[in-house]
Amino acid sequence: MGKPFWIKHAAQLVTLAYKSPGPRVKEAMSELAIIEDGSVWLEDGVIQAIGTTTELAIHYADRATEADVIDATGHLVTPGLVDPHTHLAFGGSREREFEMRLEGATYMDIMNAGGGIHATTRMTREATEDELVQQSVGRLDSFLAHGVTTVEGKSGYGLDLETELKQLRVMKRLQAEHPIDIVPTFMGAHAVPTEYKGHEEEYVDLIIKEMLPIVAREKLAQFNDVFCEVGVFTPEQSERILEAGKLYGLTPKIHADEIEPYQGAELAAKVGAISAEHLLKATDEGIQAMAEQGVIACLLPATALYLRETAARGRAMIDAGVPVAISTDCNPGSSPTTSMPLVMNLACISMRLTPAESLCAATYNAACAIQMEDKVGSLEVGKQADIVLWNVRNYQELQYLFGVNHVKCVWKKGTKVIG
Repeated sequence: MGKPFWIKHAAQLVTLAYKSPGPRVKEAMSELAIIEDGSVWLEDGVIQAIGTTTELAIHYADRATEADVIDATGHLVTPGLVDPHTHLAFGGSREREFEMRLEGATYMDIMNAGGGIHATTRMTREATEDELVQQSVGRLDSFLAHGVTTVEGKSGYGLDLETELKQLRVMKRLQAEHPIDIVPTFMGAHAVPTEYKGHEEEYVDLIIKEMLPIVAREKLAQFNDVFCEVGVFTPEQSERILEAGKLYGLTPKIHADEIEPYQGAELAAKVGAISAEHLLKATDEGIQAMAEQGVIACLLPATALYLRETAARGRAMIDAGVPVAISTDCNPGSSPTTSMPLVMNLACISMRLTPAESLCAATYNAACAIQMEDKVGSLEVGKQADIVLWNVRNYQELQYLFGVNHVKCVWKKGTKVIG
């Protein structure tokens, strides 16, 4: 047994403990289960007890001298943040495209000219597995420094069997070598590769008949994602790919209604997707369908800001009963950031989430979007000791002081990794 840790005297201990399972909707997203003068006892990487400092002092009176004590006086303590949508493992960078957009080029203009996803695909194909691991470790270290202890990572910058598998194997290596938990998603349907232009159905068949069986056999992914968008994959093609993935045990996700309304939200509800991502252009009908089927809206306000687009209607989605999560969408083209604190700020500013809803969306609901809520996303007895100590006094201040990284200390499975 390892030495226990005792975090005590937190000004606010935000546990997000809740009486019902599953993602939170409407008013439940604001129920943070805050303990003032809060205290957590950690042992062997697991939360053993939570309560007020007085309660734990009494409970552990005969063991208090065994523990390493962390005095959290004047500080906020929360669960580790969860980022449920990243494109973690890729080669190269695309800073020139940032300048092109500022000069007037659109996302699809750049992509259709061979840039965008296609540019990163070329660089990822050229990179070795070791090179991708090295680049990705830097991103994971930055996530940790911003309070993120769990991420989802998508493939999708290979667009051929060999490179898609390489990306997924890189993430499997990183899961074993880095403190952060990485939940892998297969996204061979991120774009139609240039060599299949004009032969899109052949590429769809390649994904279904060759890629999905091998990904499933090697147990390299938990989810199957598709970019359902005008000029990428049609709703019909997307449905075929997602339904095929279900046959191999891969849970559907979908990049939906990002550039134009394209029935993506409706399709997410139809195929029983765990989440629909982006949703900038989601229709009222699509939002209602998601609410009825319990599809989580994974919203990406930093991407909208970076592309100078109007953010998704987060307020309307919550009011309609859609469970909402938020994410960085960390990727080289449309959101090259690892700052979930910034994303929480933007969720309040651009999507009108309250500070409480934003924190829920970045922790518990985000964990639900990658089926990790039984381990992470809230501070409860028996869960992993993934904890952040912040240089602010309360959760409102965390959202109020925007654009600043307030992380003081981070524990991952009970081990201090930052601070």
